[in-house]
Amino acid sequence: MSLYQPEPVEISTRMRPGEWTERTLEALIASYRDKLQAMGATAAEIDVVTHRDDRGGVSVVATWIKSDDETAP
Repeated sequence: MSLYQPEPVEISTRMRPGEWTERTLEALIASYRDKLQAMGATAAEIDVVTHRDDRGGVSVVATWIKSDDETAP
């Protein structure tokens, strides 16, 4: 029996205007990448999408796109 689950793993957040700067946003994205890699993701399997809204807020979604094959790198 295997515990492998091919579903994507996602880490996300939304921040309002004034809650973030470009520097803290970069640090947050790096920390999400680090967390996913600590779980076993390779850099190529990580997708990060950043969306800035019209009022100055930002949302970040970091996703580990897992392969359907548990033996894949």
